Amino acid sequence: MSAQRPEPGTEVVFQFRKWDGSPHWRHECVYLGSDEWGEWLGQPRGWGSSRPGRSFVAGGPFVTLLPPSGDWALTANRHRGDGMRIYVDLAWDVRPGDVDGTPDPLLFTGIDMDLDVVRVEGDRGTWIDDEDEWEQHRVHYGYPDEVQEHLLALTADLERRVRAQEAPFAEPVYGAWLDRLEALGLERPRLDSEHDPADA
Repeated sequence: MSAQRPEPGTEVVFQFRKWDGSPHWRHECVYLGSDEWGEWLGQPRGWGSSRPGRSFVAGGPFVTLLPPSGDWALTANRHRGDGMRIYVDLAWDVRPGDVDGTPDPLLFTGIDMDLDVVRVEGDRGTWIDDEDEWEQHRVHYGYPDEVQEHLLALTADLERRVRAQEAPFAEPVYGAWLDRLEALGLERPRLDSEHDPADA
C-alpha cells in the first residue's frame, strides 16, 4: 500500500470493479489506519454502498482490511442479526487508487474475483461462496491461468485460516478496529430503506 495515507477519520471510497473494468461495489467508508496486516477502512451504520442495479445502507458498522498482497479484502462486523462475522472477497490489484494516473489518497480500488470465504456464528460455520459465479466468470472474462491457480490456492488457505479464527480473522484484531470506528461517532440516522447486505 502507498505510504501516502489520509488522516484517520477521513472519508474515503473503496471501489471494486470486475476484470473487464466494469463497475462493481462502491462503498462509502472512513479511513481508520494501518497495522501489520494492512490498511483498515470502516463503514459506519447508515452509510451507503452501491453497484449497478443494487444498493444498501449499512445496518451496523463494519470494518474492511486491505492487505499489502492486494489479493483479498476482509470485511468484519459483530452486529449483524444473521450472525455473519467474516466475509473475505477474493480480489486482484487491491490498492490505493488514482485519477488519470495521479494518486488519490481518498480512493481505494480493486478487482472483485467472485470467490468469497464466509464465516457465520452457528451451525453453518465457514464456507467458500460463489463458486458458480467463479466458474462462469473465469471463462467469460478469460482469467489468466496463473491468476486462477493463485486464487484457488489462496481461497483454500483463507478458508482454513478463517475457520481456525487465526489473526487477522479473529475478533481481538478486527474488534479493536470496530471499536475505533464506533468511537468516531459517524453513524447516520436510520432510514426506512436500511438493511444489511447479502454480500460484502
